[in-house]
Amino acid sequence: MLEHAAAASVFTTPTVNGYRRRKPNSLAPDRATWGYDNRAAMIRVQGMPGEPSAHIENRIGEPGANPYLYIASQALAGLDGLRRKLDPGPLETSPYTATHRPLLPTNLMEALEALKGSSYFRAQLSDVFVDWLLGMKQSEVNRFLAAEPDWRATPDDVTAWEHREYFTRY
Repeated sequence: MLEHAAAASVFTTPTVNGYRRRKPNSLAPDRATWGYDNRAAMIRVQGMPGEPSAHIENRIGEPGANPYLYIASQALAGLDGLRRKLDPGPLETSPYTATHRPLLPTNLMEALEALKGSSYFRAQLSDVFVDWLLGMKQSEVNRFLAAEPDWRATPDDVTAWEHREYFTRY
């Protein structure tokens, strides 16, 4: 899941608005990290091996995500890690300062680029599906950029376009 996190962002965080929380000290992940009982980590491990209540939390997504696409992307990414017996790397006690870990996309445009270049998701979901989804999301980005050309001047401000676009859908 850590390796494919950037490319999976289109599935887990499909709105322009969802990326605003991806910043340090926001109690949301900004890097592909894992940790024990740490809300800053993308993958949060709760409990110890053998404990009946032990579980992991995947904290990458937003509530606006399509649950089927979200779960499919995470299941596919997790299965790839299991098949390849990937090691998640060392435990992160300070995820926001883990500069050796890759940053997650900070906006939908970066996420689209990551998915576009993902040979893994293309192989698993097909080029046809990935290209269709990229086209749909690019249309959304184009509408946003046309309505809010100066959004980068105040990137933390929720725009009027987001209110119009998302309040009626989510």
